[in-house]
Amino acid sequence: MPDDVIDDGWIDREAARIGTRIRTVREYRGLTQETVFLAVPMNRAHYQEIEAGRANPTLRTLIRIARAIGVDLSELVT
Repeated sequence: MPDDVIDDGWIDREAARIGTRIRTVREYRGLTQETVFLAVPMNRAHYQEIEAGRANPTLRTLIRIARAIGVDLSELVT
């Protein structure tokens, strides 16, 4: 098993990168956080934590966010 699979630092960096990607795409498309978290739906604080890379969203939540901002899930995680 590769060492980075259990490396919490790597996981934290990936979560931050995905959150940044969500925010970047959302802003590029001219969407507000409110537009996205209401479309998902979820509460504002949890959505903000996802964009900040501090939350651990489910796969379903990431799929819903991707759909709300108009991209495929793969664009957020690659």
